[in-house]
Amino acid sequence: MDLTYTEEHEMIRRTAREFAQEKLQPGVAERDKNAAFPAEQLRELGELGFCGMFFPEEYGGAGLDSVSYCIAIEEISRVDASMGVIISVTNSLAGYPIFAFGTEEQKKKFLLPLATGEKLGGFCLTEPGAGSDAAAQTTIAVKDGDHYVVTGAKHFVTSGKNGDLFVVTVVIDKSKGTKGTSSLVIEQGTPGMTVQPAEHKLGIRGSDTHAITFEECHVPVANRLGDEGDGLKVALIALDSGRMGIAAQALGIAQGSLDAALKYCHERQQFGKFLKDFQAIQFKLADMETRIQAGRLLLYQSALKKDRGQRYTKEVAMAKVFCAETAMWAATEAVQIFGGYGFTTEYPVERFMRDAKITEIYEGTSEIQRIVIAATLLKEWAKTHG
Repeated sequence: MDLTYTEEHEMIRRTAREFAQEKLQPGVAERDKNAAFPAEQLRELGELGFCGMFFPEEYGGAGLDSVSYCIAIEEISRVDASMGVIISVTNSLAGYPIFAFGTEEQKKKFLLPLATGEKLGGFCLTEPGAGSDAAAQTTIAVKDGDHYVVTGAKHFVTSGKNGDLFVVTVVIDKSKGTKGTSSLVIEQGTPGMTVQPAEHKLGIRGSDTHAITFEECHVPVANRLGDEGDGLKVALIALDSGRMGIAAQALGIAQGSLDAALKYCHERQQFGKFLKDFQAIQFKLADMETRIQAGRLLLYQSALKKDRGQRYTKEVAMAKVFCAETAMWAATEAVQIFGGYGFTTEYPVERFMRDAKITEIYEGTSEIQRIVIAATLLKEWAKTHG
């Protein structure tokens, strides 16, 4: 396995890092405080090609590989985790299922404006009674001529207010269980679709999160992705892609925490010495660096398998759970290194700590990732041992 960065990878890293430092860093604390959506910065990222990174140029994408995507999300999240998840969701949970299952007409209509950043995408799977149990969907779609009539509610939708179109999982035949679901692309402003008030969140406050309700919402049959019955299949494939983005987001939070801790260790003195000269602090820094590098290798392994067209469900689940838990741990360690100052909004580590927690929850909790890993592992063992 060749993990050497190409010139293109380094260019992506440099571009994303410079943008994060110059355009995201100056207002990130204020956006977090006011739960303000980064509309202007998002528009600029779209113009740079970050909203359609791994889609072909014919659909408005940049035609890059998944390692480039991971690098970009990490560098953005290193400064602004809210922007990291916005970019991740529009690329992966919204754009990828349209690319993988959409017709040519759907790709031109929906994917192209997403990839160019002209429009923003979201993903509707979670419901009040269907979180980790994604198969327990109750949002119903009844076919009526050339439309589906959709009724139900989706919760915790990233970019719920600011998004322009959403990939929505619906039930078309409850008697068929998971085979009775479909995925529909529903555009913002469709009659019967209502975006509920914003959730007030612990972290990633620059990303808007809403419930969306559907009351006899008429959606063209032409907006269905794949065949009837493919809904959960579409959702799970989208989640594999999405977990790669969240793992990269978590890695960026962890790296940002280490960056802040390293800088502070060179500035803060206690007992006549800089913090960097205390072995207890050095051990924390060493462990942070080790876990971040290990997470990066897990993440890139999943990215390489995806680009080779190989199944990568287990690998991306391992990357997601490890990077998410590393982010939470590294942010906590950074707060500890900062001491009392780490508990204030004067420094970014308290924000990193708040932002990190959600990476252990959304797009599959750490517990769900372990179920996925174990199930795949046991299936692999049974296949090789009869």
